[in-house]
Order: sequence, then C-alpha cells, then structure tokens
Amino acid sequence: MKQLVIAIDGYSSCGKSTTAKAVAHLLHYAYVDTGAMYRGVTLHLLEHGIAFDDLPAVEQVLKDLTISFRRHPQTGRNELFLDGANREDDIRQMRISNSVSEVSVIPQVRHALVAQQQRMGRKRGVVMDGRDIGTTVFPDAEVKVFMTADMELRARRRQMELADKDEHVPLADIIDNLRKRDHIDSTRAESPLRRATDAVLLDTTHITISEQVDFVIDQVFSALFAASRG
Repeated sequence: MKQLVIAIDGYSSCGKSTTAKAVAHLLHYAYVDTGAMYRGVTLHLLEHGIAFDDLPAVEQVLKDLTISFRRHPQTGRNELFLDGANREDDIRQMRISNSVSEVSVIPQVRHALVAQQQRMGRKRGVVMDGRDIGTTVFPDAEVKVFMTADMELRARRRQMELADKDEHVPLADIIDNLRKRDHIDSTRAESPLRRATDAVLLDTTHITISEQVDFVIDQVFSALFAASRG
C-alpha cells in the first residue's frame, strides 16, 4: 500500500494531536507533534535565560539542541526529549503556552525545525500535526485537514488538560492566551497559520474524537483510491 503524508493543521486545543496520534496508530504510521518541537525550544530558551531576540544565542541553541521523540513502553505515549531528557510534561505548562508563539515567529527557529520535520517525514508513512504542515512543511501531502473549534470549547479542553497536571488556570486567562496565540500564529511573516487551499475543513466543536479520527481515515481512503486510479 502506498505510504502517504497526512498533514493535520489548525488551532490549539481542537483535538489535532489526539486525532493525529490515533490515525497514526491505526495506520501504523509514524507520528510527529511539531508543536511539541516549538515548545521544546521555548522551554530550553526560558530555562537558560536566553532572550528571544538574542538571535546569535538562539541560533547556537538550534545547532546544539537535540530534539527527539520516543514512545513510552507502558503507555504508548509519544514523548518529547531534549538532549536525551524526557521533557514532555514540562513543555505542556501554561508558561510555555504563554511564550511559544513568540518563539515560533523567529525565522531561524522555523527554518531549523521545518528542515528537521521534513527529514522526519522523508520516507512518508507519517502523520504530522501543527500550524504549517500542509502549507510549508509538506505542501505535497496527499491528505490535508484543517481543524477548528469554538473558542470557549477549546479553552475548556485546555483547562482540563492543565488540571490533569495539577495546574489550575482560570478560563478567562486561557481564552486570552489562545486569542493571543491565534493572532500571532496567523499574522507572522514566516509560515503563518492558514488553511491550505486544498485542505479539508474539520470543525470539531460538536463531534467526538472517534468521529474526528473517522473523518481523517475517510480522507486517507479517498487519497489511496485516487492514487490507485491515477
């Protein structure tokens, strides 16, 4: 069977990662959470006191920092490692959410991580979720889905994720954070968040995760059928 690249883009807390992981599992594809990579760089810069506008220092970090993913042997969770250390829980903190969009707009960061993502998906058979997969990282992806959802629902989902990690944040603060990130991501000069012209829109406000997964799998079957006829 032909190996595809599946690009799932969209806004934060629309279910992108959960859906992408499930699709990758069903298809026995690799899964790459590109947003985690930007969070990882953000965490490293904050922990080492490197200003986001100190471009020489940021560039050095990008040369030296090793970013990788490993599947947890018991839970099966895909976890992010920085320089060999598991930082999956750390990158999900609200303080990282408050800063990641500022790091994501730095051209040097985007160029370095896009290049790494393209290497990860070179053999195809991969599901990637993020902001610019279908427009910049893999514009030739056979399957492109752009996800959106109601703002308050997105915020409540994010609030529950944080509460599961014992981080309790007022809903209003999360909504402010999401709006800020949406604006920065959509207006940045480098690879802005936007729906690719050939991406299928998926509004997840009123559907379950299973329905989201089924929707993407249907797109995969359609792409495979089209490829077999072409």
